[in-house]
Amino acid sequence: MNLPLNTSANPSDPVAQARYNMIEQQIRPWNVLDASVLELLAVVRREHFVPAAYRSLAFMDIEIPLLGSNAEQALRLGHSMLAPRVEARMLQDLQIAPTDRVLEIGAGSGYMAALLARRAAHVLALEIVPALADMARTNLRQAGIGNADVRQADGASDALAEGPFDVIVLSGSVAELPGALLSALREGGRLGAIVGMEPMMRFTVARRQGERLDTRSPWDANAPRLVNFPEPSGFTF
Repeated sequence: MNLPLNTSANPSDPVAQARYNMIEQQIRPWNVLDASVLELLAVVRREHFVPAAYRSLAFMDIEIPLLGSNAEQALRLGHSMLAPRVEARMLQDLQIAPTDRVLEIGAGSGYMAALLARRAAHVLALEIVPALADMARTNLRQAGIGNADVRQADGASDALAEGPFDVIVLSGSVAELPGALLSALREGGRLGAIVGMEPMMRFTVARRQGERLDTRSPWDANAPRLVNFPEPSGFTF
């Protein structure tokens, strides 16, 4: 059953209409039915986390370039925002709690960190590209979000000292679940990542249960690679 939400369109406001269309035509049909997630998408202004040159694309079902004048190169390098439906379903499946301490690898423009911060106690977002780290900090500050910190760091090697975490989110893809990050989960903690090789990747959630990790891979999605995580021998991305 669809629950009533504060996502109603305002015909006199084209931005509000575009946001409403994104939620109702892209995100809800992709099995994102958690009312609190849909409300959050209506509240956190995605367009404020998109570079001015691409703001007209803010609500489209695409990855949006974040750096440079060459959009194709930015997308190839992973300097981009994930598609809205992917971000929304990741958020839904990770079931963020108000007491959670969250680590995000790949801050990008700060949008996912903003969504996470509205649900969690605190978010630490690591971003390896200095210009993106600066962008994310600025966007989060301007959005009035005070419980998310962005650090310029390599998420593949610099995250362990900051743990443990209740939730770890990889905002990009990896070839396999990273063992080092899995070890940074608290009991009951969840790690979510898009895992695999093109053309077939799957969003995978791993939950720590004592010495065991319970994993599930509920849906398909391709995403740009996060750098410096292990790749199979002989593989070039």
